Amino acid sequence: MRFRNLGSGSGGNATLVEASQGITTTRVLIDAGFSERELTRRLGIAGCTPADVDAIFITHEHGDHVGRSVSFARRHRIPLITSRGTWRAIGCEDFDASLLCLARSGEAIALGDLELRPFAVPHDANEPLQLVLNDGAVRLGIVTDLGSAPAAVAEALRGCQALLLECNHDEAMLRSGPYPPSLQRRILGTHGHLSNEAAADLLSRCRHTGLGSVVAAHLSEKNNSPALARKALAPVLNCAADDIRVADPTLGFEWLAVA
Repeated sequence: MRFRNLGSGSGGNATLVEASQGITTTRVLIDAGFSERELTRRLGIAGCTPADVDAIFITHEHGDHVGRSVSFARRHRIPLITSRGTWRAIGCEDFDASLLCLARSGEAIALGDLELRPFAVPHDANEPLQLVLNDGAVRLGIVTDLGSAPAAVAEALRGCQALLLECNHDEAMLRSGPYPPSLQRRILGTHGHLSNEAAADLLSRCRHTGLGSVVAAHLSEKNNSPALARKALAPVLNCAADDIRVADPTLGFEWLAVA
């Protein structure tokens, strides 16, 4: 299994995951927070076309995650997977029901060479889900929008060989930054976004000897920096700060193998 982020930030989020068993290959797009044209362009940079995508999993209905995913899925006949609450919040009534799969926290979904296991997270959305993907040999955890990480979240992520982990903000930068108090309270709340420190705490609770890759994601461009995210995570992994990968808001990152 390998994964590639196509962009991670308030301007849009999408991560492409690919698994192969030799003669078959399965690709799933986790979130699609861009226009149809932009999403097609970013897939092309990753060496894929819309026809190569076997499903789109939408974690929640916020615009930087859902984007134009419904029309993109409709146009290219791609199955769409999301929670019932998210689907209600999206509010689309004319989507082909045969292309829709309603996911539930803790219930596995078989998709070609992959098993998808969604899990619930605290976030200010309607039934948000994050995801662990398993190809039978390794596990990848994607957790990019949540305000806090209760024990159930850490438990869902235990045993993963790779993590894409939200490090949204540095708390001191956020408190002294340009955001109004109401928005600061929303981000800092238990259903907002993870700070660097909270992400490091979550990482410490699901770290194990088989965890090979951790990528910091969903960094705020105004309230965080790659250097601060790396500084927070590196001690948990007992590695140099430069060894921590960071998903670029615009470029994401290149293909990364899960091993």
